Amino acid sequence: MGGHSGTASNKLGRRAFVRSTSGGLAAGYVLQLPALQAAPADEPVEFLVASDTHLGYRDQATAEKQWRAAARELATLPGDLVLHLGDVVDGGRVQLYATYKEIRDSIGKPVYEIPGNHDPLDEFEKQLGRKLPYAVEHKWLRIPLLNNSRLKSHDGFLDDEQLVWLDQQCRQAAKAGQLVVIAMHVPAHKNLHPDRGWYVKPANGQTQLYEILEKHADRVVCLLHGHFHNGVRGWHDHGPLYEMTCPSVLYNLDRKLEEQQAPGFNLPEFRPGLTAFRLSREGLQIRYKPLGVDFSAKKSLDRKKS
Repeated sequence: MGGHSGTASNKLGRRAFVRSTSGGLAAGYVLQLPALQAAPADEPVEFLVASDTHLGYRDQATAEKQWRAAARELATLPGDLVLHLGDVVDGGRVQLYATYKEIRDSIGKPVYEIPGNHDPLDEFEKQLGRKLPYAVEHKWLRIPLLNNSRLKSHDGFLDDEQLVWLDQQCRQAAKAGQLVVIAMHVPAHKNLHPDRGWYVKPANGQTQLYEILEKHADRVVCLLHGHFHNGVRGWHDHGPLYEMTCPSVLYNLDRKLEEQQAPGFNLPEFRPGLTAFRLSREGLQIRYKPLGVDFSAKKSLDRKKS
């Protein structure tokens, strides 16, 4: 299962977009995953995602201002916890981790980070107090967080030790009756022009990863990533699995992927923002929250059993 892309993902995305637009929303999908049918009927899980804050970007104050604005919104938006999907600082500016933490601590909710390709791992772990990999358990959800990025590379890398750990996390989730959402900075899914072309190549652990995910298809809800700066961009062509990149707090670009019929889906919203996730037996709902404005794009991802 080496990361191929098919037309089914395109058709799903466009059908769902039409359905959501008719409901008065800017964009949306309803994603009813078979795995979520095991969720408790009256206990949804809500969490928030920030990514790619890039503090120190171009040695200007813009990134810090954006992160402060995002933190104010994260403090008030519904969601029990926050995931930060990497590139906390820009270009290895480790002196800015202290600024990041000062702003993060104002949110008043637990925030769990992974490094990106701009974050030196040793300083990231030392200053943020995170030892990779690690897992977060909340209600009936387990979130394994891995570092699959490297400095000076846009590609992703997963070694044997990480893959064994991830397999163990999925096994433990099954024993505990939990579902799984996996967080890592770089997407695993193959993507080519007009996309970024940044992903975990087969020689760097992609093949083994998909084998693990296929084995635990009844547990794994989705993979979440940062890195792309393309808003909510995703794919659905590996069985029940959804793979998505989340928007940057600093900047996002519209690469016209839907117009070019690139495999997968891309929400029509590209302002700097956050993502709100709600998981329940009804499905997985994703809302794109541009900073400073109301929710403008919603994905209710709806997948039928085939």
